[in-house]
Amino acid sequence: MIEAKGIFKSFGSRPVLCGVDIAVQDGETLCIIGGSGCGKSTFLKCVIGLVRPDQGSISVDGMDIAGLSAELDVARYRRRFGYLFQEAALFDSLTVWENVSFGLRYLTDVPQAKFRQIARDKLALVGLKDIEDFKPAELSGGMKKRVGLARAIAAEPGYILYDEPTTGLDPIMSDVINDLIIDLQKKLKVTSIVVTHDMKSAYKIASRIAMLHEGQVQAVDRPEAIKASSDPVIRQFVEGRSEGPIKMKLRDFEPGAPAPRRKAGSGA
Repeated sequence: MIEAKGIFKSFGSRPVLCGVDIAVQDGETLCIIGGSGCGKSTFLKCVIGLVRPDQGSISVDGMDIAGLSAELDVARYRRRFGYLFQEAALFDSLTVWENVSFGLRYLTDVPQAKFRQIARDKLALVGLKDIEDFKPAELSGGMKKRVGLARAIAAEPGYILYDEPTTGLDPIMSDVINDLIIDLQKKLKVTSIVVTHDMKSAYKIASRIAMLHEGQVQAVDRPEAIKASSDPVIRQFVEGRSEGPIKMKLRDFEPGAPAPRRKAGSGA
């Protein structure tokens, strides 16, 4: 289980996470939704140890990651995770099989002679065959996502973190990725956290959905409960309406815009 308690994180004077409490149960797929800039991706980076929270604790299988200081301990911890980046983040200079096996070289003791076969096996799991020697520039957007997913599972992690897995894909390929996430969860018995703004995807793949708003968890519930929620914040987001309590202003995205104020009682 992954358990986050009272997570605060600011970048300069801008607060992003303001007391996030989330528990992810073994074997579930938790989808995290919320508006742009609400801290979804930052939370993922806190979980994997790429970003250190300013306050609060995150434990994985009972181990508090704040206690990890040595580089070797952090590396061992990260071996538990596969990470699918928002833009796939493939290395242009490497072939597909070299991309898929990249983490094996640095995170495992697997002999190098086995890398290519492992890459072939993982590519087959995500529905790709006979493309091992292609370069990323020769692939479509959907294929790149699937190669990124093959890389995420190459070291057989217990947890997979997905950052906007359907962004930039057409509706049909988005559904292909959704089916892959469901299929991998069943076959590999992994625990997953999926950051997404795609409500169709969230309803399909999630065991539970957590919504972040103003740096805090607005609600955590099963997809059908989120879909039927009467909470005005949740309703506005899942229905994609511009009018409502969530205010998106252009000045919030301009360079030099003043930092948003934290809610009263947030502990800041």
